[in-house]
Amino acid sequence: MSNFTVAALYKFVSLPDYKEIQPRLLDLCRNQGIKGTLLLAQEGINGTIAGTREAIDSLNVFFQSDSRFHNLEYKESHASKMPFYRLKVRLKKEIVTLGVPEVDPNTKVGTYLNPQQWNELLQDPEVVLLDTRNDYEYEIGTFKGALNPNTATFREFPDYVTQNLDPIKNKKIAMFCTGGIRCEKASSYMLLKGYEEVYHLKGGILKYLEEMQPENSLWEGECFVFDNRTSIAHGLEEGVSEMCYGCRWPISPEDKQSELYKEGIHCPKCHDKLTEKFRRSAEERHRQVVLAKSRGKNHIGSR
Repeated sequence: MSNFTVAALYKFVSLPDYKEIQPRLLDLCRNQGIKGTLLLAQEGINGTIAGTREAIDSLNVFFQSDSRFHNLEYKESHASKMPFYRLKVRLKKEIVTLGVPEVDPNTKVGTYLNPQQWNELLQDPEVVLLDTRNDYEYEIGTFKGALNPNTATFREFPDYVTQNLDPIKNKKIAMFCTGGIRCEKASSYMLLKGYEEVYHLKGGILKYLEEMQPENSLWEGECFVFDNRTSIAHGLEEGVSEMCYGCRWPISPEDKQSELYKEGIHCPKCHDKLTEKFRRSAEERHRQVVLAKSRGKNHIGSR
């Protein structure tokens, strides 16, 4: 049974009073028992939060009371357990950090495509398909034929473009990300750099997996999400991937069969990279997790 509603949302919109909005949002979320992260900046709002159906409805009433938050890019999924440990409502310079101040999605972005239009575009052999997410997200799932920029953070994306693409040679660019925010900002960057035909998947992978039937899907694998579910699949159902405590990379059921996997400690990617101090700490933490579980409680420990 799905007890919690998970809402992923964002909107690029001018918020000169974003600092004043923060305490109002914080109080509302605290009063409703909502957990997760919301980011506020001059350029807009971004975040993923979770709560009961009634709590999320209350938050949406707040957004509807301010016309600037109308038409949020908004997607819901569900979780059997609360997927976040705590609540954060933070003030930032950017709601998704690219590090290029002249990029302004409130002024110019690429062409939005819905899932069906996206499928049609990807049949074009001239299209360069870019996954704007990070390497660990690409690892467990992506669109067939997508290029992996091998980035650890979104800040590295401009360097990848500069070193690997050319607006004269690469005429058609199609980009995607988890919820749509990174590829929307990336599309603004690409237009700034002289790329003429720039497309991005509206609502991101989440919207695609929600609307596209598996038999018509061009998606392969699962989609990494930034909460305790780790991944989701078609229909926004919870996936089978988990998170390695040692390196924070997603691990598959196959990884867990490896002799190099040790629950709560390391996986095949990091088994030989951990310090002895970290290993001892992780082993003690996992012991406490198992003990708490045997008592019917959840262990919440810092990394």
